Order: sequence, then structure tokens, then C-alpha cells
Amino acid sequence: MRTLDFLTPDRIPTSYESFWPGFVEKWRQKRRLPKEVNINDWYGTDLVIKCADESFFPSQRKIVKKENGYIFANDGWGRIIKWKEGADTFQFPAQDVENILEDKSRLDKIKFESSDLEIRYTKWLIRVKEEKKKRCVFCKVGGPFHRSWFIRGNNLLMDLAGDVGFAKELAGKVGEHRIGIGLESLKRGNLYDSGIWIFDDMGANTGPLFSPGTFEKVYFPVYKKMVSSFKKAGAKKVILHSDGNILPFLDMLIEAGIDGINPVEYKAGMNILKLKKKYKKKLSYLGGVDNALILPRGNKKEIENHVCPILEVGREGGIAIGTHSIGNDISIQTYEYYHSLVKRYGNYEG
Repeated sequence: MRTLDFLTPDRIPTSYESFWPGFVEKWRQKRRLPKEVNINDWYGTDLVIKCADESFFPSQRKIVKKENGYIFANDGWGRIIKWKEGADTFQFPAQDVENILEDKSRLDKIKFESSDLEIRYTKWLIRVKEEKKKRCVFCKVGGPFHRSWFIRGNNLLMDLAGDVGFAKELAGKVGEHRIGIGLESLKRGNLYDSGIWIFDDMGANTGPLFSPGTFEKVYFPVYKKMVSSFKKAGAKKVILHSDGNILPFLDMLIEAGIDGINPVEYKAGMNILKLKKKYKKKLSYLGGVDNALILPRGNKKEIENHVCPILEVGREGGIAIGTHSIGNDISIQTYEYYHSLVKRYGNYEG
């Protein structure tokens, strides 16, 4: 939290990593570790995000049927999805089969289940209390774009292009539900001293998925209301997670009150050093390390040249170093070399 307040920490904090199952399995085999050993504990991750059941219809979640080697399930978001039976759903993405809002005229008839349902928080609260013993914990909600996508499916981009009025109405309805989930999470987890992350993937490698004008019309008012509600309730920080290049949105996100961004994808043109120089203390950064080219393919010198400047600037505060995810294409040796650099050069008291 000192870092997010732009104070020099004793060492640079490490942001949460999304370790892919294949990488975790390689790590266990190399280290000969039992399954109960947590990889985030092993590498000393300083920050974690815990998400309650924020789905629109949690009471409806169930397997509907199994057919021809596939599982069909209601996922709680108002859709039926399918995936190959026995497959790792993380690596075998589920496919939408049916969506509750395929007909947009039904929007007014849809009523999301209450944000204060106990089933949303019972197991989550146990995990939050356990994690608080070890690291900085934030709660999480999905954002108005990504969760609108869940309920509207692939039609959403067409809505943004051809029916802005409907897209705004949908974003507003989704945003209100996000606010309810976020406020309950902050209260039940007593996470005001850290805060909340909004997860809303709005970017691709070359730029946003829609124009800055569309963001301003449709999502900017929702973001202002969400951030204002969370901070009025006492949340110290509101962080945005969005994959890809969201550079054209940053000024508006800062105006909406966003305190920091993650994962700051280098491969998508999100250069943490340039951003910090431009925005100074207006924005903090959680991430910044390239997991697409440098960690998978770079030699030690290339990794050092990439990572060490970030560690040096981290002395000023405002940076929690990390990546987007650690996939199967990154070797254990490479990750541990990167990790050793963080430990060595990210120690500001030595």
C-alpha cells in the first residue's frame, strides 16, 4: 500500500500472477513438492485478488446435461456453455450455446439476483481471511463492458456500433449490479484499507476493442459511478485490470478516479516506464513485465535489460511488478531467474 501511495517501499512488491496449470505442474515436478504447497506462497507473492460469486444468477448454476462427450452447464451468468468432458476448462475455453439476452428487447424483463445473497460470500470469506494472514488482499468485480458481454454475447460489439442507446442501458444495469457486489465484498471482507479491482478486458494488442468515443458515451459514466461509490464507502484504492492496449482510455479512466492499472501488457504497447514518466503520480502500475516474448524466449541479458529499469523506477513508488500470466511457454529456470532479479535489485534497503 506504500507503493500505491507513491512512497518508497522497503522492496518492490510483487503483483499477483496467474500461473497456468501446466506451469504449476512443471514447477511441482522440478521442486518435488506436494499439491498442498501453494505456488504464490513459494514465490512470496505480495498481492492477491479474491472474487466472491458475482454472477447474475448464482442460484441457477448447474450442469444441464452431458452429451456426445461434452458438458452443457448453466454458468450463473444467464448462459448455457459447453466444454469437452474431462478437459481443463482453463485451456479448453467454454463455448456459449445459449444466452439469456440474445433478444435485446428482453432487457427490461431480466432481474439479476440480489448482491447480498449469502451463497455469494460464504466460501469467499474463508479464503479472504486465510489470505489476509499472508499478503495484501483486494476484492474484485467485473466491469460494465466484460460483464455486458457475458449476458449479451458476441452481439455486444454490434450494439456498440449500431445501438448506443441500448448499450448504455445495458451497461447501466450491469454497472448497478457491479456496485452492489463490490460494496458487499468490501464490507464483508473488511477490505476498505486495500480496496477493489475492476476486471474489464477492453483491449487487444493493437488498441481498444472499441473507440474512445464509444467508451466516453457508454462506459465512462458507469465507471465514474462505480469508482465514486466504492471510494465513498471507504475503499482506499480502485484498480482496473484490462488486457491489451487501453492507452486511448487512460485519461478518462484517471478522470473517473481509477488509481492504478494492471497488467500493463508490454506486448500491447503498454510500456510501464513511458507511462510512469507521462502520468507521474496520477496512476500506479501493477505488472509491466513482458510474458509474450522476453520471458518465453529472451536470454538472461535481455531479461535483465527489461526488468531492471522497472525495478529502478520502482524506488519512487507506484509500481508493483508482475506479468499478465505465466504460461507453459515460460520455463521454470527463466521464471526463477526473473524472480531472482526482483529479489536482488528490488530491495531498496540494501
